[in-house]
Amino acid sequence: MSKATLKFIRLSPTKARLIAREVQGMNAELALASLEFMPNKAAGIISKVIASAVANGDYEPEEVSIISCRVDKGPVLRRFRPRARGSASRILKPTSHIMVEVGTVVETKKEAPKKDAKKEAKKEVKKETPKAEKKAPAKKAAKSVDLSDLKLLSGVGPAMEKKLHAEGITTINQIAEMTTEQIAELDAKIGVKGKIEDTWKNEANELIKNNEKES
Repeated sequence: MSKATLKFIRLSPTKARLIAREVQGMNAELALASLEFMPNKAAGIISKVIASAVANGDYEPEEVSIISCRVDKGPVLRRFRPRARGSASRILKPTSHIMVEVGTVVETKKEAPKKDAKKEAKKEVKKETPKAEKKAPAKKAAKSVDLSDLKLLSGVGPAMEKKLHAEGITTINQIAEMTTEQIAELDAKIGVKGKIEDTWKNEANELIKNNEKES
């Protein structure tokens, strides 16, 4: 494995990275051939750095591949241009540091970082230990309700509760036990628009059943 570095190049790192990403992982000979036909300024500079890295390790270009082609930001040169009314506008000229690392496939495998032994041991333990059976979440028992509270029924507020009390209906049990005639009579008096038969009676029966289950 060998390296080559070129610093303080008058080249934008953003533009250079576009070319560096293209040659990353390529065979050195193929990368040099493809960079030769690219019109970018960065292509010519990066090809020289790759050739230098290959020569530093006494390799042939077809023997090695590009392990890493990195472009770091260098110092920015600041210049000024005179403008109208004695003002000046700033000109920024960025620079780049290019680093290339080449090596054969065998070398890269040898020098690959070893995985942490502790992490591997933990993974093996996790694989061996059988997954605990998921316990079904316990159903929450329905709380007992006060059957004398008529406001538990949908659409019954304090005003409606007073009207029902005035007619002698004070518990949910009374609504559940009402006959068709009683419902019609109450509907005519307080004008609940069929809520007793359609909604309240069913809700009252459910509340009574829940209370019986609890007891």
